[in-house]
Amino acid sequence: MRKDELRQQMRQIKRQFTQQQLEELSLPIVARLKDRIKDAQTVVAYYPLPDEVDIRPLLDDLVAAGKTVFLPKVTDDTTMELRRYTGQQDLREGAYHIMEPVGEDILGDSSVAQIIGTDPVILVPGMAFDSCGHRLGRGRGYYDRFLISHPCEIIGVCFDFQKVPEVPTDEHDVPVDEVI
Repeated sequence: MRKDELRQQMRQIKRQFTQQQLEELSLPIVARLKDRIKDAQTVVAYYPLPDEVDIRPLLDDLVAAGKTVFLPKVTDDTTMELRRYTGQQDLREGAYHIMEPVGEDILGDSSVAQIIGTDPVILVPGMAFDSCGHRLGRGRGYYDRFLISHPCEIIGVCFDFQKVPEVPTDEHDVPVDEVI
């Protein structure tokens, strides 16, 4: 199966669920994530689109627990930067109707590990994941370009129905270390 066919298949499956159902399906995933990253002091995460695992409660719990949370902000057709998240007041609608943090880029030309330290965990969404950690994104390559430059522990976040036997890959695709 080609990448665009798998994306379309995932979109069709997601449309079968109401927003409330997706939020309910998110709850046990968020609980597993919370337990899995409890020792991380720094988390690079994402602000969910309506059809992604809703990690908003996790983001706020991490901030309340004194953890440092960063979210991406799309800056042009190929690049995203990290900005600190301290709560809903930090967000504005950005590229592709994604809520993004305001504030300054914390990385510049440095890597995540150089700025944040050696323990950050990166949570990434995807359209589909396989057991080898291959991830199918939305097709624009933002996460792959970012992850290749910032090697850290990467956890893919998805609903169970997004776990597939095989995700087609290209040489530029960056696998995740674990899928939850």
